[in-house]
Amino acid sequence: MPDSTAETPETARTAGVSGTGEIAEAAEAVDAAAPHPVAGLAVVGAGPAGLAAAVTAADAGLDVLLLDAADAPGGQYYRAPAAGLGATRPEALHHGWAAFAGLTARLGRHRATGRIRHLAGHQVWTVVRTGTDWTLHAVTGTEGRTGAALRARRLLIATGATERQLPFPGWTLPGVVGAAGAQAMLKSGLVLPGRRVVVAGSGPLLQAVAVSLARAGARVPALVEASGYPAYARAPLVLAANPGRLREGLRHGAALARHRVRPLTHRAVTAVHGTDRVEGVTVSRLDRDWRPLPGTGRRIDCDTLAVGHGLVPQLDLAVGLGCATRGGADGSPALELDAELRTTVPGVWAAGETGGIGGVHLALIEGELAALSVIEEVRGIRGGRGADRTGALRRSRRRMRAFAELMGAVHRPGPGWTAWADADTEVCRCEEVTAGAIRTAVGELGAGDHRTVKLLTRAGMGWCQGRTCGFAVRELAGGGSGSDTPDRRALACPVPLSVLARAADPENT
Repeated sequence: MPDSTAETPETARTAGVSGTGEIAEAAEAVDAAAPHPVAGLAVVGAGPAGLAAAVTAADAGLDVLLLDAADAPGGQYYRAPAAGLGATRPEALHHGWAAFAGLTARLGRHRATGRIRHLAGHQVWTVVRTGTDWTLHAVTGTEGRTGAALRARRLLIATGATERQLPFPGWTLPGVVGAAGAQAMLKSGLVLPGRRVVVAGSGPLLQAVAVSLARAGARVPALVEASGYPAYARAPLVLAANPGRLREGLRHGAALARHRVRPLTHRAVTAVHGTDRVEGVTVSRLDRDWRPLPGTGRRIDCDTLAVGHGLVPQLDLAVGLGCATRGGADGSPALELDAELRTTVPGVWAAGETGGIGGVHLALIEGELAALSVIEEVRGIRGGRGADRTGALRRSRRRMRAFAELMGAVHRPGPGWTAWADADTEVCRCEEVTAGAIRTAVGELGAGDHRTVKLLTRAGMGWCQGRTCGFAVRELAGGGSGSDTPDRRALACPVPLSVLARAADPENT
């Protein structure tokens, strides 16, 4: 989860010493035309989990291929300002930066020896089995118009997560941004999304976002949480086993008080007001199922709304390979993994948010643990000198996963949220499909599931392929059996026809 320690954009721009720009520059120097042997392990995603996995595997002597769509390592959590902004102290916008600095230092050393090939700006759109190996097809270059095919004997997926949005009247108005998006603007652009920002939705991410924005100079009149934090007390043993998370919550609470951010629990933003951009929001009290209580709406003036209802694992590549999923406690699907982070497809591992939303510390542990599992398979040895380390990581993972399940259950959207959306509320922004159209498909046209709704309304058939609206469409369609099963897509990202044509030529594989 994004951090809660942030100084002003000016402080991050002027203080301290180096960031990660040199790694991105080195990655750009990779000669894609040069022949390369089949890698021992391909890691997709250079966020916390992918970085931990890649350097751990390389430490053990494995040849690693690390691919990531971004220009620099770190993922969304360790997102750093662009080099042109002159930010000499990016750690001012994070906590836990020392862990990231250690990982990038190890990455740099392995890049120098050739043990890791870090290909930045490479977005993998599909992975196929080629004999006993995996072929990863990626788009790269300007606007993704160049294709690359790379091979590895084993695959580790660490593709992270995307933000979940629940539509309501006015959510498409300029000035409404994702909660994680607001923090990304601060981290990567050193800018605030607005001067008076209401933070709303559900999940502990909101606290971190509100604190970050307030410390950076924004006025945050309210933090609107649809759930309630006392619900964590239902699992005292899980809390006792994760004292660090409890301390983190207390620190957030103290910081919110210092910056005079008013927490409003069991409430939601149910409407946004304004003509050309946000001018205010209506905050309504919710019942236990998240239905707005009549007569409780109150207006809060603001120029920006940062809203999000948790994160959803990014599973396109894994599902395309046939990896099995499970229903998560937060209502979203996650990969089914064993104790060694293996998926149900032989030769494929996964780590981090793909196995369920759990935060950066869990992602780092799972990345290392998955790499150790790969190393054991390569060497054909179980246990050995790394047994103690593996055992400690497994215990930490079990403890943190228990907290992640609790967190998901506490902040899972209640079924009554669908009452927020009136007939004219756009649900699928790409195809401009309204809640009214979806309800008509279900109530009058006989659509019995979200896939039929998609066929009748085109909801989820636009540019994002349902990644933004998929959860909302499922819920408005009535949920039911299979509603937590992710769609299987042939392409994990948009791909030019020219790249597809070259990939279809066996000589280019």
